[in-house]
Order: sequence, then structure tokens, then C-alpha cells
Amino acid sequence: MTQQQPQTKQDITSPWRMSVAPMLDWTDRHCRYLHRLLSKHTLLYTEMITTGALIHGDQARHLRFNVEEHPVALQLGGSEPGDLAKAAKIGQDWGYDEINLNCGCPSERVQRGAFGACLMNEASLVADGVKAMRDAVSIPVTVKHRIGIDKIESYDFVRDFVGTVAEAGCEVFIVHARNAWLQGLSPKENRDIPPLRYEIVAQLKREFPHLTIAINGGIKTDEVVQEQLQRVDGVMIGREAYHNPWWMSRWDELYFGAAPSEHTHQSIETAMVDYMEREAREHDTHWYSIARHMLGLRHGLAGARRWRQVWSDHKLKHLSAREVSKIANTRPDGSTAD
Repeated sequence: MTQQQPQTKQDITSPWRMSVAPMLDWTDRHCRYLHRLLSKHTLLYTEMITTGALIHGDQARHLRFNVEEHPVALQLGGSEPGDLAKAAKIGQDWGYDEINLNCGCPSERVQRGAFGACLMNEASLVADGVKAMRDAVSIPVTVKHRIGIDKIESYDFVRDFVGTVAEAGCEVFIVHARNAWLQGLSPKENRDIPPLRYEIVAQLKREFPHLTIAINGGIKTDEVVQEQLQRVDGVMIGREAYHNPWWMSRWDELYFGAAPSEHTHQSIETAMVDYMEREAREHDTHWYSIARHMLGLRHGLAGARRWRQVWSDHKLKHLSAREVSKIANTRPDGSTAD
């Protein structure tokens, strides 16, 4: 992915047209492998990784990914421009296609570190961080942020934030269309309670037509995706992609002009079993830690509840992934699921 040119809202080649949000404890490399099986073109994001963890910690544990995951972006948490630049360079050296700065997470841990959503109060510091990262890497540097913090609901606040950061060279903004309430709400409540205000994101696109603006927050259907793509350049899906990943199997056709997918639920499960066995051989990774990410694969299908129960049964941990798959797909009457 090279440094981007300004996108139009109907540009199906934009890397940011459809993406899956960075989600803590969820979008690890195993989750991203499943999502890549379902969509070749959707942009995938890591969980947020702090600059300190990369600079001083186990880089391989945090950054190892499967080559099949491309395009894949690294999301950083941090605020010190020098550390951001070092971490961004590490990410580029590991092969990531984009560096994204988290300016939206409201958790207490992030607040103690004075980054995440707190940074919306320090647009100049974010601009300095973006400039430092852009000077250090040749891949795109992007920012994910909220539309406001606490009770600040003025459009001017988020407009000025975007304007200041854009002056430092950031050309892509992924906007979670809710405020982040730094006091009184948990991170989970911050994903549900502050009201969605999609019109703020559309207004940003109108005011900054030369920037790539993608929207995030509460989007669960193709109808809403298509409606938003008439207003902004891209849509980022969060929890719905995790809980109902089969939805992603239609995205290449609907949003990137690709041929209809020929995958079936069973073919995806078989591919994941092959992956589980590869991971067991090469990295001593137990299938149980991978299978948790695909429990939503048969969402809404007959027999899905039993299938999930089998793949979640810790009593089956001594079996191989292939043996568990066979049990999960054998009905009580002895027939095999589709």
C-alpha cells in the first residue's frame, strides 16, 4: 500500500472502503486469518499495541502475523512523538501496510497513559506525532478518533482536531461517530451509551473533501453500509464482523467489484482447521485459542448452537482440531452438516 492519493467516495480501489476495527482481545492474528479467508480486500487492523510494548517488550509476540493477512494495519497507542516514530518504524520493518494512531480509546488504563481519546484534547501533540511517524516510515499514517469527548458535542471541536492533524500530513481519518466519555462509563458502555451522530462524520467529509474519511460505530447491515458510502469514503465494522463473520463473505462482491464468493461455511471451517494444525506444528498454538474467534461463523444457521458448544468444550482439548470439527459437524442422527 503506497502513500495514498485523495479518494473519492465511489472509489472501490480505496484501501479504506471496508475495514474491520481494531478490537482488544479479539482482532489478533488468528481472528484476522479467519477474516481474510472471508474477504480478500477488506483492510484488517491489529489490536491496539502501545509504543512501550513494542520498544521495550517482546516484538514477535505483539507483531507476528500471517503473510495471508495483507492488507493489515498496525494500531499504535501512545503520545510521545519520538516513541511513536520508533514504533511506527518497527511496524513497517515487520511488514505492516499502515500505521494507525489510536485517539479514541476511553479506558482508564489508556487515560493513565495520557493517550487514546485523551489526545483529542491535544491536537497539536497528535499532529507532532503524525509528523514524526510520517518522517520515519513510507507507509500511510492514519488516525482513528471519536467525534468528541465527554460532553463536548460541538462540531467545531472535531473539525479543529481534524484540521490540525491534517496539516501535519495525515490524509486518512477513521471516525467513531460517538463521543468518548472519559468519566463515568466503562469502555463497553462507551461503545453503546453515547449517541451515534453519523451526520457529524458526513459534515467532516463535506468540509474536508480532499481527505479520506471513514466512519465507524454501530453499523450492522449492508443497507447502512451502502447509505454511508454515499456520504463518506469508507466504513469500518467492529463487533458485528466478529459476532457474525459470515457477513464479510459478501463484501468483496458488494464493495470491491469482485466475483461472488464460492466459499461455504464448511470450506471456511476446513481452512481454519488446516490453519489450526499448521499453528500447532509451527508455534505450538492450541486450537482452542484459535477456535474462539470463529464461534460466530454459523450465526443464524440450524444447529449453530450445538456447533458452538462443541468448539467451546474444554473437555475436548485433548483432541485434534480435525477430530473436533468432525464431532461439531455430525448431527445427533449421525448425518453430516453442510
